[in-house]
Amino acid sequence: MSDRRVAAIPAVDCGESLFDLRKLPALALDDRLADAEGAFAHLRIGVVDRLVSAQGMLPDGWRLLIVEGYRPLSLQRHYFTRYAAELRAANPEWSEDYLHVQASRSLSPPEVAPHVCGAAVDLTLLDADGAEADMGGELNAAPEEDGGACYTEHPGLSEHARANRRILIDAMRAVGLVNYPTEWWHWSYGDRYWALRTNAPAAVYGPVDWPLNR
Repeated sequence: MSDRRVAAIPAVDCGESLFDLRKLPALALDDRLADAEGAFAHLRIGVVDRLVSAQGMLPDGWRLLIVEGYRPLSLQRHYFTRYAAELRAANPEWSEDYLHVQASRSLSPPEVAPHVCGAAVDLTLLDADGAEADMGGELNAAPEEDGGACYTEHPGLSEHARANRRILIDAMRAVGLVNYPTEWWHWSYGDRYWALRTNAPAAVYGPVDWPLNR
């Protein structure tokens, strides 16, 4: 996300509204990152439609489990600043430029963050028994915490976890979402990073202010 090509892509917002996933029981919604105002449960309608389609491609009885969608800009700044400070304390020899790149492996710089646009979703899978599938690593873990298992194509995964990730990857790619390769759980559509990956001339979703004007 620190790639200058991402920041250089224009955002021409299509004006599509955010949708509250709490109104759509077809998609399972986790509350581990719930906030009092429910920002986490919102996504652009176009992303929601694609998630519903992706779920239809999963094995019988399996479902997507949405953990976080929209993230207010203030929260994104807080997360990025906090993580950068942790890395700075552990690696005082790093330059500020290198620190920025390393922090961007796990958290998008606020100015290009897909979550701030309602364009990104952090999610995992529920199996036919309703249990979280083994994905080979904890959702939202930084590389320093899980030995790199957060990387989507990490070579140290068990065959079972690798197969489960492949189920998720195939369904999400089939509906046009792109993955951030340092986070197996992070998928987006319509943001600047998506535009770079798909050679689109512009992002179709820009930052959204919170709280929403209702």
